[in-house]
Amino acid sequence: MPDTPNPAMRSDPTIAHVNGIDLCYQSFGDPTKPAILLIMGLGTQMLGWDEVFCAQLADRGFRVIRFDNRDIGKSTWLDHEQVPNVMALFAKAAIGLHPKVPYTLADMARDSVGLLDVLGIARAHVVGASMGGMIGQVLAIEYPDRLLTFTSIMSTTGSSKLPSPKPEAAAMLTAKPVANLAEFIPFYKKMMKTLRAGDFPEDEVLDEPRARLSWERGYHPAGSARQLAAIIASGNRTKALAGIKAPTLVIHGRPDPLVPVEGGMATADAIPGAKLLIVERMGHALPLSTWGEVIGAIVDHAKT
Repeated sequence: MPDTPNPAMRSDPTIAHVNGIDLCYQSFGDPTKPAILLIMGLGTQMLGWDEVFCAQLADRGFRVIRFDNRDIGKSTWLDHEQVPNVMALFAKAAIGLHPKVPYTLADMARDSVGLLDVLGIARAHVVGASMGGMIGQVLAIEYPDRLLTFTSIMSTTGSSKLPSPKPEAAAMLTAKPVANLAEFIPFYKKMMKTLRAGDFPEDEVLDEPRARLSWERGYHPAGSARQLAAIIASGNRTKALAGIKAPTLVIHGRPDPLVPVEGGMATADAIPGAKLLIVERMGHALPLSTWGEVIGAIVDHAKT
C-alpha cells in the first residue's frame, strides 16, 4: 500500500469558479515549481490520480494539480441538462451526424484553461488519462501557448476506424447506475478488475476504500453519461492533431480493454514528433506496479 504524502506538501481541496462553473481542485508540491496539470477520464473523480502518485510527481520538482472535471465529484453537476441516450448518440455518430449534446470536449478544455488562469499559471505540463487525454489533445490544438509539454495516457484520436473496446469493458460504459454504497462497492471492484486487465493484488486491496471515498465525494452517473456524450459528439481529431506543437509523449498499456493500444499508436502517429511508450502490463488503469515507469516517463518528458 502506498505511503500517505506529507500533508505540508498538499493543499486542501479548493473550489475555483471557472468558465461559468465551479471546479474542485487540489495541488501538491512547491507552488513556485513548474506546474503539471492532471486531467482525469470519464466518470472518474480527481481521486483517479492517487494522492501518492501526485506526491511522487511533486517530489520530482513540480507543482502538481488534480481536479474534478465538470459533472463529477465536488465540481458543478449540470443536472439542469438532460441525461443523453448514449446508444442513440453512438448510432448518429456512426452515420456521420453531429448530435447536439450538453457540452463537448472543447468546453472541458476551456475549464482546464480557466483553472490555470485562476491559479495564475501561464503554461503547464498537461497530462491527461483516457477522456482526460482527449481533453488534453483539444487543449494542445486550441490553446498551444498554454502547454509546456503534453502527455496522453491510454487515450485515442476519436477515429471510428480504430478497434472497439472489448465487450466486457464496453459494458462498463453503459452499466445501469447503482442505488447505494452496498451495490457500488462490488460494481467498482468488478469495474477495476476489468479495466486493469490482469491480477494486481496490491491494488485490489485498495478497491473497497477507494470505492467508499468515491461514493462519499460524488458518484454521479448522469454526469458520466453527459461526459460520454461529449466524447461521442467531439468526433475525430486526427487531422487537427497534426497541428500540435507541444512536445508530446503518448503512454498506453498493451492489454488496454477499453481503449485498445491501437488508439495510442494512432495518437502518436498523428502528432508530429510524438514519442510512444507502450507499457506491457497496464490495462485501462494505473496500477501501483506501473507507477515507477509512468512517473519516470512523465518527468523525463517534462524535463527534456
